Formats: sequence, C-alpha cells, structure tokens
Amino acid sequence: MVESVLLSIPQPYRDIAIKHRELVKFAVVGGTTWVIDTVVFLVLKAGVLEPKPITAKVIAVLVATIVSYVLNREWSFRTRGGRERHHEAALFFLISGIGVAVYTAPLAISRYLLDLRVPDISMFGQEVSDFVAGQIIGTIVGMIFRWWAFRRFVFPDTDVRRQQPVAHSGD
Repeated sequence: MVESVLLSIPQPYRDIAIKHRELVKFAVVGGTTWVIDTVVFLVLKAGVLEPKPITAKVIAVLVATIVSYVLNREWSFRTRGGRERHHEAALFFLISGIGVAVYTAPLAISRYLLDLRVPDISMFGQEVSDFVAGQIIGTIVGMIFRWWAFRRFVFPDTDVRRQQPVAHSGD
C-alpha cells in the first residue's frame, strides 16, 4: 500500500518521499496520534478535567504514546531495531515520558507564565491559546525531539528487522 501511494506522488516530490519514507511514515503516525491526542485532550478538558488542563494534556499524550509505540515499531521503524524488545519498549516510553514534558511545556508557559487564562483573558482567548500552545507548538517541538531520540536510542540500527513476505494460502 505504501508503495502505491508513493508511486502516485508527482515528481520531483516522489523521489524525496521515497528517500525519506521513514520520516514520511513517522509523520503519518504523528498525524494519527495527534488526532488521538487532540480528541482525548479536548474531551477531558471539556468534561471531568476542565479545571486541570495540564492533567488532561498528560493523559492525552499518554494514550497517544501507547498507540504511537505500536505504530512506530510495526510500521515507521519496522526495519530498525538493535535492542531486545523489552529494552526497546522501556527506552521508547522513557523518551516518550521526556516527550510529555516537552509537549506540555508550551501549554504550561502559556497558562501559568504568560497568564493566558480566565480571568486575565476571555474564555475564547484561553481556549485558542491552549490549543495553539498545547496542540500545535507542543506537538511540533515534541515530534522533533522524539524523531531524533527514537532513531538515536530506541531504534538505532538500520535493516535489522527486515520483514519477510507473507505467503498467502491458495496462491
């Protein structure tokens, strides 16, 4: 499926996408987990955790991180490895834990350092600043950090888990 999508991309972008396919896959996983993170964050913040946006954000990032591990290991970095699975998972979650701080720092700065919250600003202004700080700036900074750290520490070796073609019965 990935190959057919890559072939549908017009040149010269196709060559760039093929050359950086791991990054493209990482970005797709990131986009998917961003949606999960955003939905969980907004639902929690609008409901039971309304007075606790940082707690809502941490829970949202943790849910998205679990999904991220599975998708990154089995798709984005499927040919990379170099560590025993339990070490790989531990490092993934350790780096993702550091990533939680990286992701939430812009929201904490916006809310508590810059006081972009009610009653200092309107409810609409608070919600916009929360979204921009938590879901856009935090996500960009966090993804850059995680891309570097996953390749450096979690999946350091290339081509160590090459997938074998699956034989289909009846072929």
